[in-house]
Amino acid sequence: MNEVKVFCPATIANLSCGFDVLGLCLDNVGDEMIVRKTAEKGIRITKIEGANLPLETEKNVSGVALLAMLEEVDADFGFEIEIYKHIKAGSGIGSSAASSAGAVFAANELLGRPFSRKELVKFAMQGEKLASGNAHADNVAPALLGGFTLVRSSNPLDIIKIDSPDELYATVIHPQIELKTSDARSVLKQTVSLKSAITQWGNVGGLVAGLYTQDYDLIGRSLHDEIVEPLRSVLIPGFDLIKQSALENGALGSGISGSGPSIFALSRGKETAEKIAKGMTAVYDEINLPYEIHVCKVNDTGMKVI
Repeated sequence: MNEVKVFCPATIANLSCGFDVLGLCLDNVGDEMIVRKTAEKGIRITKIEGANLPLETEKNVSGVALLAMLEEVDADFGFEIEIYKHIKAGSGIGSSAASSAGAVFAANELLGRPFSRKELVKFAMQGEKLASGNAHADNVAPALLGGFTLVRSSNPLDIIKIDSPDELYATVIHPQIELKTSDARSVLKQTVSLKSAITQWGNVGGLVAGLYTQDYDLIGRSLHDEIVEPLRSVLIPGFDLIKQSALENGALGSGISGSGPSIFALSRGKETAEKIAKGMTAVYDEINLPYEIHVCKVNDTGMKVI
């Protein structure tokens, strides 16, 4: 095999209570990437469609991630990358993660799969470090593994995949503004109160338990962010109205997707998810703010060859 085309799914990170440790993989939203072998060693990014991103290997998240991977494998050929972006940069649904994870996943296929999907996460994290200044795994892990992922530890890396409950759907609305992860991180406090931390720990445990037991009510009670959302929500137009609308239309819970500006809601059943979407769009229609809206199940397989 000399060429591979892959689907690089979008993701929702944090999931309210799980800042930098929880994420999920979306089913029908994502980029596409073509990676091919070249006789000349090294990495060349030859085409990017759908976004104004650098072609220079060291300045592109896919290039940086693949460089990290090649430090641990002896390849007697090089790689050429084409990226077709459908996830907007700064959207909060894992644009940089899709590119970072997609590059190492595709190259791993061409190399004969020397690394497991979990082992690929550490390389993809280097792309995230370039994008945001922090090598976090809460987007690249679900993109590669599918389902929900819990990053128990980043050093050493310890990731647990959690299968999604059968009827769980996600609704995500992306207001057409860009919010850089680095900017969204800059508003966060470096310390939190013990009271807030205890509340957050309880919600993370409750959410994980709810996913394993398919207890939708417990999932809903646990989708609460005591620490990050109060600081970041002011950066997102109409956030409180969107969240209120989602909950009124039957959402289990709602919050900021990743670092924003996208807002997500989880629900039981497609009908409810679509009703939530109508309510969300009505809010942005009212304030005349352009948006994209997505309704989809959780993708339990992650990256895939197409």
